[in-house]
Amino acid sequence: MELMHTAHVPVGRGPFPTIVALHGFGASAHDLLGIAPHIQEGEVLFICPQGPMMIESAPGQRAYGWFPLSQAGEIEPASLVGARGLLEGFIEDAMERYPIDPERLVLLGFSQGGVMAYDLALGRPERFSALVALSSWLPDAVVSGLKDDEARSSLATLLIHGTSDPMVAIDNAKEARDKLGELGIEPAWGEYEMGHEINQNALRDLIGWLAQGPFAGTDAGTAIG
Repeated sequence: MELMHTAHVPVGRGPFPTIVALHGFGASAHDLLGIAPHIQEGEVLFICPQGPMMIESAPGQRAYGWFPLSQAGEIEPASLVGARGLLEGFIEDAMERYPIDPERLVLLGFSQGGVMAYDLALGRPERFSALVALSSWLPDAVVSGLKDDEARSSLATLLIHGTSDPMVAIDNAKEARDKLGELGIEPAWGEYEMGHEINQNALRDLIGWLAQGPFAGTDAGTAIG
């Protein structure tokens, strides 16, 4: 597997409902792993790949990202395509290595990881049972490259964002919701009094939404909370 990763693997042979979780800019493969024991009472396979771009956050400290960002927040298309290819290969390898239930495979991303989740899931909606974007945004660079796909309208999708997010303003998530609507997706929506984070209320609703929809093998709907 080309990307360093961490994994929470339940006891047993599986196959297990699975979340591929993509960290944000400046984090690492360990960043989201702590969520795993809280979902499905820990009976979920939770895989966290690490972004390929190393960032020197401080002397002796390393952090990672999926693609570089300009000061204006613009994305270089070639970098996005490169990260996409690495993640697609990683998921293919993970399907062979881990006992993943392909009918219950959720792609989740936080912040910049959410951009990658949008890119992969909207481009290959038949592969995933659900898409979750946390504190993220949906760039035009992702939407403009999409081809028509009837499977996209049935992709269960959840957006969660903080009303006081100082890094990615909630208006970005509302704009993403509108763009998804134009693609035929009616996402579930949750906004919370929090910053650029996942607080206990947001995590509770995420867990409930997964249990009632993607991991139950039913339509997740748009209700949350």
